[in-house]
Amino acid sequence: MRHKKKPFCVLVLAAGKGTRMYSKTPKVLQSMLEEPLLYYPLSAITKSGFNDIAVMVGFSGETVEAWLSQVFPDVKVLWQKEQLGTGHAAKLAQNWWSEYENVMILPGDTPLITSDTIRIFAEKHISGGGCSFLSFELENPYGYGRVIREGTTVRIVEQNDASDEEKKCREVNSGMYIFNTGILASVIDKIQCENIQKEYYLPDALLLIQNAGGSVDAVKVEDPSEFLGVNDPRQLAEAAAVMRGRILDRWMLSGVKCMDPLSTWIGPKAVLAEDVIIEPSVQIWGTSYIGAGSRIGSFTTLRDAELEENVTIVGSVRIKGSKIGRDSSVGPFVFIRDKAVLADDVHVGRFVEIKNSTVSSGAKVPHLSYIGDAEIGRKTNIGAGTITCNYDGEKKNRTIIGDNCFIGSDTMLVAPVVVGSNSTTAAGSVITEDVPEGALGVARARQKNIEGWYLRKKNIRGGN
Repeated sequence: MRHKKKPFCVLVLAAGKGTRMYSKTPKVLQSMLEEPLLYYPLSAITKSGFNDIAVMVGFSGETVEAWLSQVFPDVKVLWQKEQLGTGHAAKLAQNWWSEYENVMILPGDTPLITSDTIRIFAEKHISGGGCSFLSFELENPYGYGRVIREGTTVRIVEQNDASDEEKKCREVNSGMYIFNTGILASVIDKIQCENIQKEYYLPDALLLIQNAGGSVDAVKVEDPSEFLGVNDPRQLAEAAAVMRGRILDRWMLSGVKCMDPLSTWIGPKAVLAEDVIIEPSVQIWGTSYIGAGSRIGSFTTLRDAELEENVTIVGSVRIKGSKIGRDSSVGPFVFIRDKAVLADDVHVGRFVEIKNSTVSSGAKVPHLSYIGDAEIGRKTNIGAGTITCNYDGEKKNRTIIGDNCFIGSDTMLVAPVVVGSNSTTAAGSVITEDVPEGALGVARARQKNIEGWYLRKKNIRGGN
C-alpha cells in the first residue's frame, strides 16, 4: 500500500553568514527587538497553523541549532554545510519534503512576513496547483526580478535579463515559494549554476516548470514592508522600526494608552492587558506581562517582568525576571531582579535594589536599601539605609524578617539571620544574631559625649 503524503510542510532557509552584518553572529540570530531574526518568520509560520517545519542551517549552524532546540524544539534541523544557493538548499532538503504534497520555502531573514499572508498564500496555492510565489509592487523595483504577466501565464525576468519595457514593471518577486513536491522533484536536478556566483538559484525552477507545461502563479501582496529583507545593520534597524510600529498599533487598538509611541519599545513576546498607561521612554522586553490598570512611568525598562493589576511604576525603574503584586507601587530609581517577588500592596521607594527576595503584602521598603536573598513579612517597614549582608565571601545566605517588624535606619542584617515577627532593630545596628519575636535588637557601641572638646581642639591648634 502506497504511503499517503502529508499535505504541507515549510522549509526556512537560514544557512547564510550575513557578510554585510560584519558580525560573528549568524545573520538569522541577529537581534531585533531583543529576539533573533529567525524568531519572527517561525512565529508567523506556527501562528498560521503549520506544524511541519524544517530550518536549513549552515554558517555557525551549531549556534542556530542550539537556539532552535530551546525556543522551537519541534522544528527539524537540516544542514547546508557548503552554501551554494537556494536551489542547492532545496535539493539538500528533498528527502524531507518528499514526504509531503506541498512545500513552502521561505527565507529566514525576512522577519516582517505575517501569519495572515502565509495562510492566504497556502490557500491560493492549493486552489491553483503546481507552483506559486508571492509578489509585491515597488516604486523603484531596481535589482528585483520582474513579474511579467501575459494572459494566464506568469514569468520572472531578472534585472540583468529584462528588456527596457520589462524593467518598467513594478511587480517583483519576493523569493517566497510553494511547490507541489512532485513537480519540484521533477526539475530540481535540472537547475544549473551558470551565473557569476556559481550558485543554484531556486527561481530557475519556475522556468523549468513552465517549460515542462506546469503552472506558475504569482500571489500579489499589497504591503511591500512584509518582504523587507535584512542584509546589513541599517536594514535591521529599518525592519525593527516597522515591527515596533505593528506591535504598538496592536496594543493600542486593544486599549493600551501609549503617551509617546515614538519613544516606546515593546517586544513581540510581551503581553499587555487593557487600560494600561505607558508614559514616554519605556521599554518592555521578553515575556513581560502588564496587568490591567497599571501605569508604567518614564525611563522604565521591564524584562521578563510580571506586573499584576493596578501596579504603579513611578519611573526610572528596572525590573528583570521578577513579579510585582497588584496595587503595589515601585520607584523611582529602583532595581528589582533575579526572581524577586513582591506581593500585593507593597511599596518600594527611591534608590532600592531587591534581588531574589520575597516581600509580603503591605510591607514597605521606602528608600536607600539593598534587600538580597531575603524574606520580608507582612506589613514590615524597612528603614532607610538597611542592607542585608547576604554574601560571606563563599556563598549567599538568607535573611528572614517576620510580620509587623520595624527595621531601624542603617541596620546591617548579617545573614544568615532571623528577625522574629513584631520585632524592632535600633537604628545603626549590625545584627549578627537572631532577634526573638517581639524583641528590640540593639547592636551598636554606646554613645559617649566629650564635654568641651571643641575649645580644647582650638587651643591645641593655637587658636584664640
